[in-house]
Amino acid sequence: MQPTTKRRRAPSPPPSEQAPDLSITADDQVHLHAAGYNESPERGLVHSMARFRSAPLDFIREVSLYVSGSSWRSYDQIIGQPVFYNGFSENMKSMVLSNAMLVSKVRELAAKRVEIEAKEGLLGEEAKNGGGVGEKDKRVRRRMQIEESLMEVAETLTDGMICKMESKSFIRGAYYGATQLLTRAYHQGVHVSSEEVLRLRSVATQAAKDKHSIIFLPCHRSHVDYVSLSIICYRLGLSLPTVVSGDNLNFPVVGAFLQHAGAMWIRRSFGDDQLYSTLVQAYIDTLLQNGLNMECFVEGSRSRTGKLLPPKFGILSYMLESVASGRVKDAIICPVSTQYDKVIEVDSYISELLGQPKPKENLMDFLSASSVLSLKLGRVDVRFHEPWSLRKFLTQQHDRFSKLPQRLDPKDERLRILRTLGYKVLSEINDVSVIMPTALVGTVLLTLRGRGVGKTELIRRVEWLSERVRSQGGRVAHFANIPTSDVVHRALEVLGPGLVGLVPGLPEETFYAVDRFQLSFYRNMTIHLFVLQALVSAAMYTKVKLGGGPEMQRISYTDLHDQVYFLSQLFRGEFIFPTEGLDHNLAKTIAGLESDNVITVTRDPSSPDNTVLFVELSAAERDTGRENFDFYCFLIWPFIEAAWLGSISLMMLAPPRTHSTSSSIWLDHKKFQDRAQLLGKTLYHQGDLSYFEAVNKETLKNAYTRFEEDGMILVTKSKSGSKASPAATVRIADEWMPERSSQKSAILAKGPLWTFAERISSSRREGKNRRDGATVQGRVLGLADLVGASLWDDAEVLTGENGELETEALVVAKAKGRSRRKAISVSPRL
Repeated sequence: MQPTTKRRRAPSPPPSEQAPDLSITADDQVHLHAAGYNESPERGLVHSMARFRSAPLDFIREVSLYVSGSSWRSYDQIIGQPVFYNGFSENMKSMVLSNAMLVSKVRELAAKRVEIEAKEGLLGEEAKNGGGVGEKDKRVRRRMQIEESLMEVAETLTDGMICKMESKSFIRGAYYGATQLLTRAYHQGVHVSSEEVLRLRSVATQAAKDKHSIIFLPCHRSHVDYVSLSIICYRLGLSLPTVVSGDNLNFPVVGAFLQHAGAMWIRRSFGDDQLYSTLVQAYIDTLLQNGLNMECFVEGSRSRTGKLLPPKFGILSYMLESVASGRVKDAIICPVSTQYDKVIEVDSYISELLGQPKPKENLMDFLSASSVLSLKLGRVDVRFHEPWSLRKFLTQQHDRFSKLPQRLDPKDERLRILRTLGYKVLSEINDVSVIMPTALVGTVLLTLRGRGVGKTELIRRVEWLSERVRSQGGRVAHFANIPTSDVVHRALEVLGPGLVGLVPGLPEETFYAVDRFQLSFYRNMTIHLFVLQALVSAAMYTKVKLGGGPEMQRISYTDLHDQVYFLSQLFRGEFIFPTEGLDHNLAKTIAGLESDNVITVTRDPSSPDNTVLFVELSAAERDTGRENFDFYCFLIWPFIEAAWLGSISLMMLAPPRTHSTSSSIWLDHKKFQDRAQLLGKTLYHQGDLSYFEAVNKETLKNAYTRFEEDGMILVTKSKSGSKASPAATVRIADEWMPERSSQKSAILAKGPLWTFAERISSSRREGKNRRDGATVQGRVLGLADLVGASLWDDAEVLTGENGELETEALVVAKAKGRSRRKAISVSPRL
């Protein structure tokens, strides 16, 4: 089924531009635009809102078309397997419950339970001792009873889990309502690339013939993600995907609605529930065996920071297992990027990142979505990477590992393949992502010195940043045929006065960042393109910040290499780096910065490969006030500050003199993180921290994960957290323990932890007190001691599951074991 399009006359884009865009707008039409097409932001919103009042007959006619299923609305000739028919749910449930793997697991669990009951004498003394023929019959009957009970449980779980797409009239109504809500909030519509859509339709056509599923793997920034993808699939005639969703959204009314619209519900954590995990695998097998499309968010949860999160391997591992085991012949992977001019939930994200508890989803919050009718949030851009075969990927990975000198253990190989799959998808999402105008403006505002910026300079820097994005292989929206001034104006309108303020009464419009923390969400949408340049610039800053002449600010290649390596290890869980290795990436980045005339490189002419000796800022860069170099530094500085804050907060784990230094005393991990944020807020308001974004909860958590992996802190987790027994506890490793003075009991600025923090600090932005180092040391360490004092008032002696005090050796072994397992999942290193 070909979509109806309204073609508009537009100049042909130059060959370097991307293919035309398709947009789905509030008048329920699909429009073809040249790349970067833009129109009045009022068009869709005003027309749709006034439809019933100004033209009630047209409104009623449009609704009747959906009710009757006229033309493409009938959703009859879809590409893919049928998903809407009576009995769909019962058919799926029957296939899942008859799955050989599930049946085998039920028998296994029942047999184990019978053995336990027999040993405990619940089946009689004779059964306990082996018994005769009669007792064996009793065991068989008991096993059959347990199997029957387990299958009843499995049936109940399956009914609550599977999607129930049975009614076309329901899905037509759901599509109509979702489209009207979405395209009124995002009043410039939902845009996709026509080239990517045509390619996707071609792949989907072949997949339908082969009965292969398409697994859509989008990034996750908003609940709008799955709505927009479903709208696109429905409007363009692709079989709707089954969306893997956390059961936190399965609350009354809304849960049933979403389940009938395509959601499958899974628990946020499976624990040790073998029946449930097998049931999930059986359902995924069934979907893929029948060629039904799926959608799963590779990051697991929504990104609260604006940049991609590290992959979560849970459901991804089930999909991989389906194909790797041979139970499913093949599946098609399609990474998807969804970008927004403005994210609806960003206000709640900021509250969470500042330490407020995440509110539980409920019906009232969902109904409040009606308020989106009054919003003007710009547009949504959905981009599809070229789909590829999961079977072919597995074959390539097996071939790669087979060539290694030493064969890996099958479990290790599987983990590496899964990890490679996760980061490959994230990398491809970044490759097709579009940088929105709001991200450009937000990035510029947060990477300029001074309180504000004039409109002329803002436009100039947006143009510069757009060019830099393109030179890095990125894509920029809305720039082909309209002036940059219009793009900037529209972005400022979408961001609104709550984020970007205008200084009144000046001869030139002058803008300033009102809410830097929230603007950082949009800045983080661009940082993946420049993370290598940012790390090199931050490493150079260790010399540049010293001041003096050019010869004083140059850095040797050895020092540069060491600091870049240190920073890349520090942020290995924060950013996704190219996988070619440190030396290759560093050489490429230096060459790029030299080509851009940001740096000057001194090489050894006598060496065969022109070995780099020194790197320094170029004369041209100094003449322009270091604006390009500073841009890269400003991008990474908030993250460096967060890492420094994380390292300084570890000082709070040093036991006061008034407490026992016994290593059996552990602190509540959550309370420790909360106090670390409080320490950060205090340091910010007192001027020792330059960026309020450094108290970001997620960034701090990433820092602590890194510290745990490297054995700086030990974390132990309880299966059942409570006020009396916290879910997780933490203490600092002995070799990283800070020292205290014998007289004042103050923490001393010495030892491995202080040295580590100082190395991070060497790449920090200069603070107001950079000259009085000793005073800063005393004040910062004193504050860490003060803020951490309350943690020790609630200090707990860690006990085992049975209430006994666990030995130090056992606790440390458990914590280090978890650190090693976590290290398997860290991102590729620079």
